[in-house]
Amino acid sequence: MRVLVPVKRVIDYAVKVRINKSARGGAGHVELNNVKMSMNPFCEIAVEEAVRLKDKKIAEEIIAVSVGPSACKDVLRTALAMGADRAVHVTTPEDLRTDYDLQPMSVAGFLYEVALKEEPDLVLMGKQAIDGDFGQTAGMLA
Repeated sequence: MRVLVPVKRVIDYAVKVRINKSARGGAGHVELNNVKMSMNPFCEIAVEEAVRLKDKKIAEEIIAVSVGPSACKDVLRTALAMGADRAVHVTTPEDLRTDYDLQPMSVAGFLYEVALKEEPDLVLMGKQAIDGDFGQTAGMLA
């Protein structure tokens, strides 16, 4: 069985979030400069479950996938270190913010295209990302 596990790069859960009120016309957005980023905790749970399936010989291959700018490669490396066999990075423009600009419908579309190419038997996703808390990408992909 081939398992596809999408992973998202978010602000580390232990970081105190700061708002930059001067960003984007004064609307205020989360400050990302000099902030520790990590894999979304719910995505970590999905990777761990995929590794458990592999340990039980139910899954043969784990493919981690991330959508975002080049900085997202660090979460793919983390997934590989946790036990994923391969990583796929869907690259977006560097100035695109994954917490604001990249909406769930777009991510689901990218993941759909990756799923068509990789032909997984199972897609394991975290229930939501801790940055936007939308929880919609999995349902849209299904």
